[in-house]
Amino acid sequence: MPASPDFASTFLAALDADWARHIAAIGPCLHQPRPEREPYQALVRAVAYQQLHAKAGDAILARLRALFPDQDFPSPGQLCASSVEQLRGCGFSARKAATLQSIAQATLDGLVPSADAARELDDEQLVERLTQLPGIGRWTVEMLLIYSLERQDVLPVDDFGVREGYRRLKGLERQPSPRLMRELGQTWSPWRTTAAWYLWRVPAP
Repeated sequence: MPASPDFASTFLAALDADWARHIAAIGPCLHQPRPEREPYQALVRAVAYQQLHAKAGDAILARLRALFPDQDFPSPGQLCASSVEQLRGCGFSARKAATLQSIAQATLDGLVPSADAARELDDEQLVERLTQLPGIGRWTVEMLLIYSLERQDVLPVDDFGVREGYRRLKGLERQPSPRLMRELGQTWSPWRTTAAWYLWRVPAP
């Protein structure tokens, strides 16, 4: 992240006793962005993890990369040239296979920007641009913003883990709705990415 995670942690810990107690228990923010990944690769990876546990997503990506053993990650052209059957064999659903190929084609067409071009666009511009792609919702773009583009003020309010973390943090009976989560998160700005990192780590009671 561009700014010190320690500064963000200190800011959040000062919000109230619940935040202070949780941050003291977890310790420093160890958020690890991956700025070397181009938006194309970040989107493909995010699709692999949609609605799956991390281990399942890891396994699917490993099988995809194994199709192209001489390189770290398939190029957009290679993904476009792959058959649906090959992608299904990696563990992608038919819908996700179609989404991957649409991401690859949109990258070749220039709709999915390079990392340098993406850094010139603000968060909402990127959300509006990339959610034009079938199968790409706001959450997927927010993962790109958080991890590849190192944006420090992103709160993925549709994320189950974020809402469940807040429910546990505050001892609520129900998760807040995405709309309420967005309102609550206003007070965490400009460190909402760090807030999300901590909410993902609220332990079960």
